[in-house]
Amino acid sequence: MPICTATLALGSVSGSLLFSNTDIASSNLHSSSVSSLLSPVSNFSKHSQRYCCSSRRTPWVCSANKVTSNTEINGQTSPVLQDSSVPPTEAVRQARRSADWEAARSYRDSGFICEGRIEGFNGGGLLVRFHSLVGFLPFPQLSPSHFCKEPTKSLQEIAKGLTGSLISVKVIQAHEESRKLIFSEKEAEWSKFSGKIKVGDILEARVGSVEDYGAFVHLRFPDGLYHLTGLVHVSEVSWDLVQDVRDVLTEGDEVKVKIISIHREKSRITLSIRQLEEDPLLETLEKVIPQDGSVGSDSESISDASNIEPLPGLETILEELLQEDGIIDVRICRQGFEKRVVSQDLQLWLSNAPPINQNFTLLARAGRQVQEIQLTTSLDQEGIKKALQRVLERVP
Repeated sequence: MPICTATLALGSVSGSLLFSNTDIASSNLHSSSVSSLLSPVSNFSKHSQRYCCSSRRTPWVCSANKVTSNTEINGQTSPVLQDSSVPPTEAVRQARRSADWEAARSYRDSGFICEGRIEGFNGGGLLVRFHSLVGFLPFPQLSPSHFCKEPTKSLQEIAKGLTGSLISVKVIQAHEESRKLIFSEKEAEWSKFSGKIKVGDILEARVGSVEDYGAFVHLRFPDGLYHLTGLVHVSEVSWDLVQDVRDVLTEGDEVKVKIISIHREKSRITLSIRQLEEDPLLETLEKVIPQDGSVGSDSESISDASNIEPLPGLETILEELLQEDGIIDVRICRQGFEKRVVSQDLQLWLSNAPPINQNFTLLARAGRQVQEIQLTTSLDQEGIKKALQRVLERVP
């Protein structure tokens, strides 16, 4: 991916002013006009969509007696207004800003990576210099490597440490009319590193934010940095039924994940933790209740369905399952007895094995008993999980 290094305006922006002292000195302005030029960056709010580029149009108005000439900027000829009320240096700056807006739109449309210098920050993100313009990079658009490198630091401390450095970014918004110039480092990182991963890869990772629907996890690359972020959906956290992801994962946890899908157009990665572990249900079916009917090494006997008494509480659950839409039939097939007590409480699992003729396998377990249940349904695996969850919420 081509990388362009922007020509950066040097010198500090004292008080977040829009013009440098050099600009003011070169324009030979009267002191009363200087105050109209020096306008603080006040159009940044806490929401990224309201952050705008700090480059402003001049408050002066050209008179009707204007003269148009051509000024060459960056190899292109641009019309420049010359008037007694507008100093030539200001006209050149206006033309330069227009050319820079055009360059920003070109980067946005092409998706190329450019570099900008971080000039400061506020409560929502970083102020980034792009040629003569100053745009905004919201904190959520920063690469996860910054947070994972120094996890104990606050956003403001990280931003302060980045001030003055160059950063590789993509332009994601460039609207000259509303003076909105927005950057993303995450999108630049995606372009650099997404081609280095594939479905099936197993990576070390660190848990970021944890939500009701899953956990966002930062992937560590061979250079030791965390460049990309993926989602571990709640259904991929554990083989057990997880009702609250926060019971299993906490921000900062070090985990191993498997990449199960990559959506390159949307810059999305789907991850799994549970697929790195053996399905405990399938292992139990093989050892306790073998499919061929023989006795497993960890079991004492196998009972036929004709004389099986449902485990305490299981009969009510099966009756409730039959009330769910899409559940056609539920019946106990076989029973096994383990040599050791796993849990006195009733536990219920859904097999990860593919269904055969719309038949899924459930496993109920309590004490030493293990009962295999055949579930005939038109639902898919996720639909069965939701039906089971609704039933378990209803049954005390």
